[in-house]
Amino acid sequence: MSKQVIHTENAPAAIGPYSQAVRAGNTVYLSGQIPLVPETMEIISEDIVEQTTQVFKNLQAVCEAAGGSLENVVKFNIFMTDLGNFATVNEVMTQFVKEPYPARAAMGVRALPKGVQVEIEGIMVLED
Repeated sequence: MSKQVIHTENAPAAIGPYSQAVRAGNTVYLSGQIPLVPETMEIISEDIVEQTTQVFKNLQAVCEAAGGSLENVVKFNIFMTDLGNFATVNEVMTQFVKEPYPARAAMGVRALPKGVQVEIEGIMVLED
């Protein structure tokens, strides 16, 4: 089995030794995205709604670069520094993903890169 690195200028560049996504067969593993604006590599704002929206825009761009969309995501892992934002993150998510919703885990963590409030990674399956 071969693996293909996915990269797009429409999502933030990796800030470490990893790829934005890797495709293996028809499965695409999406690296965690934080609320960086791709053009500036700066955090969009301190607002949780704006941060979550930017994360989903970044994920959407990587999905599209891999030949899919957020609708092809079968699993999200969501990391938040404050689980009190759970309902807000859910609300933003429904603006980007429709039913049937993917599987998901949501975890509270002490800290995330660059001091952001939310990071989301996922697994996408493409049609053969």
